[in-house]
Amino acid sequence: MLEFEGRGLRRIRALRPPQMSSWTREAVGQQALASAPPAAELRVASYNIHKAVGRDRRFDPDRIIEVLRQIDADVVALQEADQRFGERSGLLDLARLERRTGLKPVPVQSAWQGHGWHGNVVLFRDGAVTATRQLVLPGVEPRGALIVDLTISRAPIRVVAAHLGLLRHSRSRQVETLIAASRPTDGRPIFLMGDLNEWRIGKKSSLHGLAPKFGPLQAAIPSFPSRFPIWALDRIVAYPAETITQVELHDTALSRLASDHLPIKAVVHLPGEDRQAH
Repeated sequence: MLEFEGRGLRRIRALRPPQMSSWTREAVGQQALASAPPAAELRVASYNIHKAVGRDRRFDPDRIIEVLRQIDADVVALQEADQRFGERSGLLDLARLERRTGLKPVPVQSAWQGHGWHGNVVLFRDGAVTATRQLVLPGVEPRGALIVDLTISRAPIRVVAAHLGLLRHSRSRQVETLIAASRPTDGRPIFLMGDLNEWRIGKKSSLHGLAPKFGPLQAAIPSFPSRFPIWALDRIVAYPAETITQVELHDTALSRLASDHLPIKAVVHLPGEDRQAH
């Protein structure tokens, strides 16, 4: 399987130029939150763990936990963390995950046995959950999103964890639903993270509805397939967009093997209390 995959990727390499593996606001001539220092700097990440099945077709949740330990983020959105059918059981050892990384999952209400909602799990460290909401997203496929209000480093944030559909029309409708449902009343920043299944940028993108408030939409870093990433399916965007100062691929030997997606991670500068209303 790996030999066959390697031959296919060599053909793709010959056709496509190398693409960026990181984006910074300074590199594109944009400013972060102006003047006053941020209230807190956080690291956030998004990772489609492919049901803990690696490129070698082995089910190995411990590899996923080790990749999360490498990333060392304060907040993580996971996709495909539960079985898709039957009892939709969770696939990770949560106690081991917390011991190794300090991360714990946001609890959700569900009739299933999974860790999250439609495979979406939000992990956090050193914070408190103040509210959660589970969304069913429109479209042909069964898809959902998890909206979580957290207080991290005494700063309130909202995390929207989602795994959007394969059909472009469905994704556009799902984006509209997420925008309508995620708007906070207290001015806290919003972070939309997940496998958004969209590699295009600009008006042809099904994510175009996020503009102009969410961003940076141009920070489309290829993360799939993990062996030789070509498509920027995994995204981290925020409102206000300037709270994100850096987006980067987590590309290691282990992450290339553990899942068919590479994780992406971002550095976030949260505004002070006097600038949170908007």
